[in-house]
Amino acid sequence: MTKKVKFTKMHGAGNDYIYVNTLENNIPDPTVAAIKWSRYHTGIGSDGLVLIGKPTQVGADYRMRIFNADGSEAMMCGNASRCIGKYLFEKGLCKKTEINLETASGIKVLQLHLNTNKQQVDSVTVDMLEPKLDVPAQYTGVAPDLSEFHLPLIKDASVHPTFVSMGNPHFVIFLDKEQIKDTNMLISDAELTEFGHSLEHNTAFPERCNIEFACLIADNHLRTRVWERGSGITMACGTGSCATATAAILNGLADRLKPVEIEMDGGTLSVEWREDNHIYMSGPAAFAYEGEIDL
Repeated sequence: MTKKVKFTKMHGAGNDYIYVNTLENNIPDPTVAAIKWSRYHTGIGSDGLVLIGKPTQVGADYRMRIFNADGSEAMMCGNASRCIGKYLFEKGLCKKTEINLETASGIKVLQLHLNTNKQQVDSVTVDMLEPKLDVPAQYTGVAPDLSEFHLPLIKDASVHPTFVSMGNPHFVIFLDKEQIKDTNMLISDAELTEFGHSLEHNTAFPERCNIEFACLIADNHLRTRVWERGSGITMACGTGSCATATAAILNGLADRLKPVEIEMDGGTLSVEWREDNHIYMSGPAAFAYEGEIDL
C-alpha cells in the first residue's frame, strides 16, 4: 500500500511551495519528491518543496529545508520563511510571535504580525542578516557580458548590474524606465526565460545564480521580475527582493533611510537595510489548500 503524505500549499506574494511537516511525515528523498510534486500538470504544481522539521542548531525553534522544482537544494527563501511563520503559529505548533528558524544560510528571526483577534498572522518580518557583496564561491567578480541580450540598460555609468548574496546568489540588472514600453512587464516571458536561463548558467556564477531585472518606477519603489535558480520564472522571490533593494541603494537609485518597495509579479514586499547592517523583509503569507499525495 502506497504511503500518503499530508501537505500544505502556501504562497508568499505568489511564490508558491509545497510544505510538509517532517515531524509527522518522513520524506526519504526530497529531491525526487520536489521534482515529481512540483510539476503542474502531473503533480501538485509549485516552485518547489519546503520541509519543516526539528532544528539541528542551538537557539533555533524549527528548521527549514527548501528544494527547488528541479530538485536542487536552496540555502534560503524569504517567502518560504514567512509562510513557515504563519504555518507554525496558526497550526498551533508554536505560539511565539518571534520564531528562530534554522536555514542553510543561518538562523533567521521571524517577527509575526497578528490580526486584531490575535489568532491569525497578517504578515511577517524576517531578519535576513547581512548582504554579502564579495563571495568568490558564488561570483567570480567578472560580470557577464550583457551586450548580446539587447536590454534597455540605464546609460548612467554609475549604475551597474550588481551581485548580492543573501545566502544564495543574486545578480540584479537595472533597466531604464524611459526605454521600456511596458513598465509592468519590463521584459516578456520569452525574454525573461532566454536571458534568465543563460545568465543563471554563466561562468561568472560557479553555483549558478538567481537573476533579477529591476526598474525604478517611483521614489524608493522598484518593479522587478525574477528568474529563480532551479525554478525559472517565479511570481516573487524574497531573497531577490532583498538583493534588489540592496543593489538599488548601492547604485544610488534608492534611499537607505526609508523602506524600499519591491513590486514583483505576485505582489509587493517591503525591504529595509537598517543600521545594524541587516536586511529586514516584510510581506504577506497565505494558505492555498491542503491535501494528501502518494510518497
